Amino acid sequence: MKVTKNMIGSKPTVLITGVAGFVGSNLADRLVREGYPVVGVDDLSAGILEQVPKEVRFEKIDIRCKQMFSLLENIDIVFHFAARNCIPDCQLYPYETADVNIMGTLNIFEAARKARVKRVIYAESSAIYEGTTTLPTPETDFSPQSFYAISKACDHLFAGAYQAFLGMKMVGLRYLNVYGPRQDYRRSTPPVMSAFMIKLLTNQEPLIFGDGSKRRDFIHVDDVNDFHMLCIDSEQVVNKVFNLGSGQNHSIREIYDMACEILGVKVEPKLLPDVPGEARANLGDISQARSVGWEPRIDLKDGLEGMVEYIRAEIAAGNISPGPA
Repeated sequence: MKVTKNMIGSKPTVLITGVAGFVGSNLADRLVREGYPVVGVDDLSAGILEQVPKEVRFEKIDIRCKQMFSLLENIDIVFHFAARNCIPDCQLYPYETADVNIMGTLNIFEAARKARVKRVIYAESSAIYEGTTTLPTPETDFSPQSFYAISKACDHLFAGAYQAFLGMKMVGLRYLNVYGPRQDYRRSTPPVMSAFMIKLLTNQEPLIFGDGSKRRDFIHVDDVNDFHMLCIDSEQVVNKVFNLGSGQNHSIREIYDMACEILGVKVEPKLLPDVPGEARANLGDISQARSVGWEPRIDLKDGLEGMVEYIRAEIAAGNISPGPA
């Protein structure tokens, strides 16, 4: 079935790359609920097909594939999330990281240009701030250190060139530490919240890389989706880059202790060697996002309680194996 642009007055057709992943599937849910026609793209190398809403027209395609050119022909808005994003894996495989994150992104940008897509909203990363000493960090800072961050910095530069030389409308989003249901716990190094919940709920020893003093700015995926929706038609966001965070940060140990409090347990975690290439702290300056009418609204403890319920449901469904009794 060929995708066709909607008639004037109806909602625009949206394409999401990485639709079977954490952020992509949550956005697809939101768009479907609000009546948007959605096309989803994912190669399923990391995404989970069952997470994609049934209302989405799904295409299993690698973002580097030239088929993307014909697929974008009748698309109005592109959200580009597909990427290699596990920093330790990216450190081990720099060529593959660049191939997916840079060449794959260029393929999306070029396909969108040829298809005359109205705007492209693409994921950058707060990892671009790895080397900064300025907290909270404004969007003008630029200090990538890891291979992953460097690949995202390249995406930023290419997006700027597509804006300046080819007249495309682009919106760059620098997510801080997004959490919530469907956070990818299957990665070789899972995000801390998922990792803590799984270990504590399955009778396994919790792990912390480093001493737990690293500080992170955590933002709930529902708050992020509020900004995504604003990006679809607001002219205030066009050709800008935005930090999406909560405006405050917490240590990894604080998050662990909060998880234990929610679960009513007292278990000391095992401390492992630190992960190389990660910043000691991050904290986004979110004043620019606030200036266009957005505000984070979900309290961290409420968000963590929702994560507990999600992980419990995954265990009950057999998607997460229990540890030793």
